[in-house]
Amino acid sequence: MTNETFTIAIDGPAAAGKGTLSRRIADQYGFHHLDTGLTYRATAKALLDAGLPLDDEAVAEKIAREVELAGLDRDILSKHEIGEAASRIAVMPAVRRALVEAQRRFSTKAPGTVLDGRDIGTVVCPNAAVKFYVTASPEVRARRRYDEILGKGLTADFDAIFEDVKRRDERDMGRADSPLKPADDAHLLDTSEMSIEAAFQAAQSIIDAVLSRNA
Repeated sequence: MTNETFTIAIDGPAAAGKGTLSRRIADQYGFHHLDTGLTYRATAKALLDAGLPLDDEAVAEKIAREVELAGLDRDILSKHEIGEAASRIAVMPAVRRALVEAQRRFSTKAPGTVLDGRDIGTVVCPNAAVKFYVTASPEVRARRRYDEILGKGLTADFDAIFEDVKRRDERDMGRADSPLKPADDAHLLDTSEMSIEAAFQAAQSIIDAVLSRNA
C-alpha cells in the first residue's frame, strides 16, 4: 500500500460471495476492482484462441505478461472450458509470478483498490489496509452455483457441482505455491447463513473504522 492508495484484499473459495461483495465495496468507495481469477482465465483464453499448448510454462508466462487487466470480460471468461484451462496454468510458478506482478501494479491505483482472489491477503497484497476471508460451507456454495445455472435457463446436476466445489477446494488449499488460506490478520465473513447485504454491512463497518483511523 502506498500513501495515496487504500487497498482491500478479499480472499475465499469459489462461490462464497467474495466477487459480489468485492464489487459492492468498490462501488461504495469509488475504488478500482480486480477479480484476479479472471487474469488466469484471460491467459488461458489467449492460449486457447492462439492454439497454443497449455502445458508449456514458458509460453504461458509470455502470454500472462501480455494480459490487459482493463479488458477482462466476466461473461466470456466464465465459460467452463476456459475455467478448466485456467486451472491447468494456474499451478505454474512462472505464470503466477507474472500475474502477481500485474496484480500488484493494479493495487497501487489511487484512490483505492479492491482485489479478490485466493492469495491476495497472503501473497499479492500482504500489506493491504483491510483483509477479508469470505467463506461458506461447500454445500451452500454448490447450491448457489446450481441455482445460478438454473436461473440462466440451463440444466445442472447438483451432485456433480458439489463434487467439483470440493475438488476445487482441495486443489486451491493443497497447492504448494500460494495455497488458499486466510491471512493471519484477515476478518472472517462466513456467508453460509448470511446475506450479501449483511456481509457488506459487516465489511463496511470494518473498512470505515480503518479509514477513520487513517484520516
